[in-house]
Amino acid sequence: MNNSDSFEIFLVATPGLEAPLCEEAIQNGFAGAQTVAGGVSCRGDWSEVWRANLCLRGANKVLVRIGSFSAVHLAQLDKRARKFPWSDFLRPDIPIKVEATSRKSRIYHAGAARQRIENAISETLGVSISSDANLRVLLRIEKDLCTFSIDTSGEPLHKRGHKPAIAKAPMRETMAAMFLRECVYNGTEPVLDPMCGSGTFAIEAAEIALGLLPGRSRHFAFEELAGFDAQVWQSLKQGSPPPETTLRFQGSDRNSGAIDAASANAAQAGVSDVTQFAQRAISDIKPPEGAAGLVIVNPPYGARIGDEKRLRSLYGSLGKVLMTRFSGWRVGIITSNQSLARSTRLPLLPTGPVVDHGGTKIKLYKTNALP
Repeated sequence: MNNSDSFEIFLVATPGLEAPLCEEAIQNGFAGAQTVAGGVSCRGDWSEVWRANLCLRGANKVLVRIGSFSAVHLAQLDKRARKFPWSDFLRPDIPIKVEATSRKSRIYHAGAARQRIENAISETLGVSISSDANLRVLLRIEKDLCTFSIDTSGEPLHKRGHKPAIAKAPMRETMAAMFLRECVYNGTEPVLDPMCGSGTFAIEAAEIALGLLPGRSRHFAFEELAGFDAQVWQSLKQGSPPPETTLRFQGSDRNSGAIDAASANAAQAGVSDVTQFAQRAISDIKPPEGAAGLVIVNPPYGARIGDEKRLRSLYGSLGKVLMTRFSGWRVGIITSNQSLARSTRLPLLPTGPVVDHGGTKIKLYKTNALP
């Protein structure tokens, strides 16, 4: 594996959040970043692959395209796969898992294609194949072109590695970070989440303000690839000393269990000093002293019949409290239901794209600074 080789790097986005992920990649200096179906494409060498895993808050996975060839039948796939330079990327002692998809191709049986690749890798390199391996090799056959990628992340990147406690219906960290970005949050103003659950928004906001890298506490699949350079990786992780902040990032929730979880998560993430969590009803929230900032909230959407009426009054009282007490603050509300968003009576701006949150279609409804 030559560290200076340049690859196409594919950042997997949450559907609907490709644009803010692309902005984040450009802001972080990833070369040629552009949105494509399903995510963002950019280019770089191995250290850029590692850096993408370490510092991008919105990517779900970082895939690296390691090569391609055309094949129109299984025998040809087999022959070419055996000549592919697997040893540039894979280590004989690390098990792998192979996944294959096929579209509009003469090799239409993805399972048979997968078996050919597994055999080629295990017989030429001695790698063992395991269905629960951390390291995944991906084959995509499209219009007879076979493209190989490696999933360099391993576990999905929303698993930051420092969050033990999870409340119900959690907002993934990767999504929370992109919704903060869509609300033009950049770490220079306070943030309040009045239905904070396990504290994801407040903790992400605090990490952004402190310049803490999202991947700082976890292991990645790329650490098991051939030619991984632990010294270069360590120096990337050290980075620059984090900035100080006098800002506070607050969350409240009427559920005491959520407050305990949020406080535990903030401690794990190392942001206890700048976060505060309190048990409070919506009617009791008020802005902290100091400059105005952002209120961001992911209220319940209601899946059951009969929820709507109760939720309408909850959204209504949220809107009323914000309009009367939070002059100068901006608001972001994430919900699956437009009429619930409207029942806040807040001056909502036109919405962006629909976002897929584990099968639920949600949108961000935001305001400019409230009067």
